[in-house]
Amino acid sequence: MTLVEQVDKAIIAAMKARDELRLSVLRMMKAALKNRQIEAGHALDDPQAHAVLRTLVKQRRESVEQFRKGGREDLATKEEAEIKILETYLPSAASDKEIESAVTAAIAETGGAGPKDLGRVMKAAMAKLAGKNADGKRVSEMARAKLGK
Repeated sequence: MTLVEQVDKAIIAAMKARDELRLSVLRMMKAALKNRQIEAGHALDDPQAHAVLRTLVKQRRESVEQFRKGGREDLATKEEAEIKILETYLPSAASDKEIESAVTAAIAETGGAGPKDLGRVMKAAMAKLAGKNADGKRVSEMARAKLGK
């Protein structure tokens, strides 16, 4: 069953359970997936759908940060709850060890020697982590550390 089909079934279940937050998040997910499908011009496969969900999670994390800066803990808490629901539909996050090995392999593969090579190393590392839920920010931090920013 594809991710899009899972979301459709989950919407029905959330309606029956009268789970307002989950229903709201699922509808937002469905809208984002549908928009991406229209842009692509074809049905989304799971890696493409996961990319859309990672974008939604990233947006929510940025919102949490902004709400906390603005003193709106209530809205930050709501966004965190939405992140938890979104993450249930993503593959498990890549561990630090997996990220580190991908970055090390990418540095060896691209011949990265310093901070100027960060772009090439990041591209290779993210390609190695494709299919895993790897946070680009964590990958970037690790790559900077290894390249000796």
